[in-house]
Amino acid sequence: MSKTARQHLILGLLSEHSVTSQQQLVDLLADAGVSATRATASRDLEELGAVKVRIAGGSTAYAIPEHPVARIAPEEHLRRVLGDWVADVGASGNLVMVRTPPGSAHVVASALDRAGLEEILGTVAGDDSLIVVAGEGVSGAELAGRLRDLAGLKGRT
Repeated sequence: MSKTARQHLILGLLSEHSVTSQQQLVDLLADAGVSATRATASRDLEELGAVKVRIAGGSTAYAIPEHPVARIAPEEHLRRVLGDWVADVGASGNLVMVRTPPGSAHVVASALDRAGLEEILGTVAGDDSLIVVAGEGVSGAELAGRLRDLAGLKGRT
């Protein structure tokens, strides 16, 4: 399983379970058929921007902030996410439609939001597709071309 796929699984596990420790996360991953060490789980949680939040009863559990940690993700991270998860890119006007496998659109939208690309005004994600709104002075076709290039889809329509 790729790192991106494992992190996608972790996002799902954190939304379904009150994960209170890295070891619990390792155990949940094992239940899902994924072998990982506590060190790997720790790195994944850090990269996903997970934080500990107080839950009912006073204990703490890992959660992903609704708005990820306010930091710009490196372009290599964006290339990796787009390369792993983007199936197709199309454009109309100042909008770009990005197609992903089912359940993956939010991963791509989050990566785009965190990339800090000036030509992107924002994203709206569904289940298997997302809309990217091009900023002022940028056409959807220009932005779609850039996203295709980042995803390694250059030359494909």
